[in-house]
Amino acid sequence: MGITARGVGLLVAAVVLLGVGFRFAYPELTLLGAAAGAAVGYAALTAAWRPRLVVARRADPDRVARGEPASMTLTVRNAGRLRSANLLAEDRCGDRTVPVPLLRLRPGRDTEVRYDVPTHRRGVVLVGPLRVTRRDPLGLVALARPYGASTPVWVHPRVHPLTAVPTGAGRSLDGRVDGVPHGSITFDSLREYVVGDELRRVHWRTSARVGELMVRENVDTSLPRLVVLLDNRAAAHPQRVGGVAESFESACEAAASIVTAAHRADLPVLLVLVAPGPATRVERGHGDRDDGEVDDGQPLGPLDRLAAAELSGDDDALRAATTRLRQDRLGDTLIFLTGPGGRGELGHVGALRGAYPSVVVGVFGAAEPTPPGAAGLVVVDAADGAQFAAEWDGVRRW
Repeated sequence: MGITARGVGLLVAAVVLLGVGFRFAYPELTLLGAAAGAAVGYAALTAAWRPRLVVARRADPDRVARGEPASMTLTVRNAGRLRSANLLAEDRCGDRTVPVPLLRLRPGRDTEVRYDVPTHRRGVVLVGPLRVTRRDPLGLVALARPYGASTPVWVHPRVHPLTAVPTGAGRSLDGRVDGVPHGSITFDSLREYVVGDELRRVHWRTSARVGELMVRENVDTSLPRLVVLLDNRAAAHPQRVGGVAESFESACEAAASIVTAAHRADLPVLLVLVAPGPATRVERGHGDRDDGEVDDGQPLGPLDRLAAAELSGDDDALRAATTRLRQDRLGDTLIFLTGPGGRGELGHVGALRGAYPSVVVGVFGAAEPTPPGAAGLVVVDAADGAQFAAEWDGVRRW
């Protein structure tokens, strides 16, 4: 409960009037002081009344790409039975507040407010709780209470379409034809018999139909397993524009594009953050968790993790991350996405070539191109996510 400046002045006047009235036996001053004190007491009782409000909110949608429209529908219902509610209310939406009119909200009735959620920045926009302020008619006391829980709106990075798919290094019956050695796993086509072909590869039914010996041509296939390593160290993204590291935002867009392309191609992909601590921490008004899960116990998806990713001050996290990747061997294609500050540590990533046959590095926001063949890696220099997508599709050697 907070007393306003007017209430403080009236309370001080009540004390002074009562003191002077009793001290010098002035009943008029005593009566005025008592009336002032009674007014402050009535104001406190009026503001202390807690209305019974039921708050429900619905995000439409609750997950969007950066720049796409999203809205929040807030429904406030007066669950009381006796009194109408005349309140001042505002809803928290990220860093701003939205006024919610609650004038003469009758018992059993509800009011609905719909407003846009800002999506111009990647991140998790927390909406709520509703803050209701109760004031007395004289404006002497004001009491603010929260109602309802916070609802997150996940603003994912922009996704740029990718058409190229990295080649894998391991054979798979359900994979695709690429640069692995040819062998005898998956049927590809029929061709005429040449001297030296094995007779067990002759397709006798087709040979009888065409009158010539035809043999089966088989190829090996592979299923690439992608590992996307996102460098979220503040030292790797030193440049700021309006407090925002644009190179990190571009790296997040590139990671989202790779993950989305892999899912569409039914390829296994794993997103790894160099410093995972702050990236999986999502602040909530109720039921806070710090384990990379939402309140219903379900783990965050890759795009949700990218929406919540933040820069970390742990400059030594890359060494620990590469050590874990070398020990675990999570895939066969490693994509490392970093900023201009991470080019000096590409040697740590290059040391993973023994565990990951294909290593691709994306460098964002660098003033000068990365030297070709740095640490024996395939390096893609890009100013933003869109340019990275174009350069990615032009890579001929993985």
